[in-house]
Amino acid sequence: MSLNTKDIDKLCELARLAILPDEIADVSAKLSDIVALVDQLQSADTDGVPPMAHPLDRSQRLRADVVTEADERELFQENAPLVERGLYLVPKVID
Repeated sequence: MSLNTKDIDKLCELARLAILPDEIADVSAKLSDIVALVDQLQSADTDGVPPMAHPLDRSQRLRADVVTEADERELFQENAPLVERGLYLVPKVID
């Protein structure tokens, strides 16, 4: 699949990227190569291949769920400019 200038312009708009007009041909060629590679990967026969989360057949080692550090919240909150009932107060950033 070959991407044209219109496709590149739309992708740039969606990704909020600015590409110079003289770069469009190079970007189009590179993106077309990527799409061709994805098409090639999708054409591989994966019937009968079970999905896996990890390439090695091992169970995950888990650590014991125990507290290993002391609660120093009051000490840390002494450095904060505004604290109320154990919470950090920050300026409102969304109206």
